[in-house]
Amino acid sequence: MTDDVLAYMQRLGQAAREASRVLASAPTAQKNRALLAAADELDAARASLLEANGKDMDAGRANGLDDAMLDRLELTPARIDEMIEGLRQVATLPDPIGEIQDMRYVPSGIQLGKMRVPLGVIGIIYESRPNVTIEAASLCLKSGNATILRGGSEAIHSNRAIAECLDRGLETAGLPASAVQVVETTDRAAVGALITMPEYVDVIVPRGGKGLIERISREAKVPVIKHLDGVCHVYVDVDADAEKAIRVADNAKTQRYAPCNAMETLLVHNSQVESVLRPLVKVLQDKGVELRGCPRCLELFAGDMVAATEQDWDEEYNAPVLAIRILDSVDEAIAHINRHGSQHTDSIITENFTTARRFLTEVDSSSVMVNASTRFADGFEYGLGAEIGISTDKLHARGPVGLLGLTSEKYVVFGDGHIRG
Repeated sequence: MTDDVLAYMQRLGQAAREASRVLASAPTAQKNRALLAAADELDAARASLLEANGKDMDAGRANGLDDAMLDRLELTPARIDEMIEGLRQVATLPDPIGEIQDMRYVPSGIQLGKMRVPLGVIGIIYESRPNVTIEAASLCLKSGNATILRGGSEAIHSNRAIAECLDRGLETAGLPASAVQVVETTDRAAVGALITMPEYVDVIVPRGGKGLIERISREAKVPVIKHLDGVCHVYVDVDADAEKAIRVADNAKTQRYAPCNAMETLLVHNSQVESVLRPLVKVLQDKGVELRGCPRCLELFAGDMVAATEQDWDEEYNAPVLAIRILDSVDEAIAHINRHGSQHTDSIITENFTTARRFLTEVDSSSVMVNASTRFADGFEYGLGAEIGISTDKLHARGPVGLLGLTSEKYVVFGDGHIRG
């Protein structure tokens, strides 16, 4: 790591720590004013945002980025609309900071409760998706946290253009510009510095490929909120409604291929082969999805599938590829998911309430669904306004991480001259 990069990152860290103290006591109205002003700035800067993103897209194609990465990188008018709506929705959410809960008297006579407080400074490291800049900044700001955003070099022009809008929004509200800082250097040493500054950074949230997240988890000296893989399943139960099953499975796989909540493995009860799997195979083939099947699938769909390997059951494709397995019971489905899944999102299609409840209880994932597409595992869809990421850890947050996931609690005590005897 060069001295220049280290010194630059330390300056960012020190400024973020100072800004975090301002944000921790900032009134809700002031934070909301910054969010709404930033939304207006984005709306007014549509042309420059698309121009900046065009530079990144051209460079990405020239550098051989695959289709999944290009899909994540692209800013469309609709995605800009989503960023603007995300800012405005976060502004409408209740502010958790300062809320005191569970107040009670204890035998000594003191009154005890818990106050919701910010984490402090949050470092976000992410690849491609420039919309993460807005999602992360809005949630950190509303929850009273300063943030340092280190996007991928492939999105540098897009992120700079978005950062300018955020800066103007903060200025309008009278908040320090260092409350949200986008790392300007594309030097990879900046990541190494960011994850090893516990004096300035309280938590790291990596969003990107498995290699990036593994590296951060291995090298970080501050806590990490993360998920490594999105190996998501849909299980079509013996008691599934065929029409629902086909519609949900199709959406879970083909609505978008790149997101981490897209279905990667379809599990089908043997009784649903003709009513669900056969018509679904045609739907998926017509959309260009490559199907990789278990031996039972190959016997029934000769020529329509290639053989799945053992590795396929653990694979996150982020592409039009789907692994399919025929099973004989919900027991097998649960066992398969808990063995091969990534504890991200899994769904059962069934009309049997008892089976649904068992699936919800026994599948150990951060989101477990009944008769719904895995694509709903998203902060915006969950009403969080946006998400800073999805955590498959169990500490300290799990699932889509919104405002509450970016806070902690401290005990507060009220007395009236009480002393301990």
